[in-house]
Amino acid sequence: MADRPSEGPRPGPGEEGGSSSSSIPDDMWEKFLEDSERDIRSSAPKEPSARARMVTERLREQDTRGELPPGWRTGPAWQEMDGRAARRRKLWAVLGVVVTAAVVLVALKPSLLPGDPFGPGESGAAEASPLPDETAAPTAAPGASDPETPTLDRPFAGSPAERWADGEAGIVLPEAKAVGAVSADRVEQALKLTKKLLVGANLDPKTVRGARPEAALSVLDPKQPGLLDDLDTGLRSPSRKHDPVTLFSRFDPAKVRPAGDVIKTRGHMTIKKGTQGGVAVHADYTFVYPVVRADGPTEVTRTIVRRVLDVEVADPARYKVTPGRLLLMNYDQEIGNSSCFVYDGYLHPEFASSTSAGPDPSGPATDPYDRSKPLEHGDGGDCGTVTRT
Repeated sequence: MADRPSEGPRPGPGEEGGSSSSSIPDDMWEKFLEDSERDIRSSAPKEPSARARMVTERLREQDTRGELPPGWRTGPAWQEMDGRAARRRKLWAVLGVVVTAAVVLVALKPSLLPGDPFGPGESGAAEASPLPDETAAPTAAPGASDPETPTLDRPFAGSPAERWADGEAGIVLPEAKAVGAVSADRVEQALKLTKKLLVGANLDPKTVRGARPEAALSVLDPKQPGLLDDLDTGLRSPSRKHDPVTLFSRFDPAKVRPAGDVIKTRGHMTIKKGTQGGVAVHADYTFVYPVVRADGPTEVTRTIVRRVLDVEVADPARYKVTPGRLLLMNYDQEIGNSSCFVYDGYLHPEFASSTSAGPDPSGPATDPYDRSKPLEHGDGGDCGTVTRT
């Protein structure tokens, strides 16, 4: 950082040059004034050239006719995003050796578990009492649950999610307060749009059953370069590069179906001043999906998806955006209990009674219910092991 001029005495009103009242010599003070004046002149806005005015007018006319050239923008709204939202870490986790070992260990030596799972202890009803809403990141992972097998009647048995809220009830909006020059009403709009995106991408029954997530897509700004095109490509022709499950929770209806109508949800949102002249919302939520095979035994398994989103509502007076739509700045995810390296646009839960046909996991063991740690950003190729489902 460049050194700043010291805050010495300055000429008072009506004083000439300030030589007698200043501790700075006249020649140094005059040089400082000359340098400051030169810097001001160099940073002052310049009148655009005739050619620049002509190009701008042509672009405006093209925009009016719907002939906007790709990449044209009115300000730096997209520069930070390099033309599209960043897609970061994708950690696939499959039900593997760690879970099996844990079950065997419990069966052989239950005294290693906290408390006595076979003694009087607390009743199942007490264990399943709802948790208070999450307002900030927890400080630790949820404690161990009783080693119960999930069933159609109790698809969340043996899971911390049994005490989580059902569906949309788990997405509780914080109080909308003004952020800088952004009014409380606009902040509330940003929070509601973020919730609509989360619901449409992760809880909408049509989305979960593999349909196109229209409700979620309707929240995103179509003027955000490349984003909707990339998402459309992934939904139409999924691949490793364009994989819709990085943003949407989708299951192949030909292979699995939901075990009941409830998806458990837990997380929180925070707000701050945005980089686009508006408000930014940070959302961190985990969704738990109990499923059974589409045809065959009614064995219940669960897939756990944690999603972390950064979205913004920009200032339409400064940037060329669509009012009432969200800019998706970043989205991360961690997916627990889904086959690794399958890029067909669906989540593929593993069942305990089946042997995984995919490669053996080589990444670290992960507790998918641990919301106390931030997601680590990798190259998207990790395949780890979940410690529980």
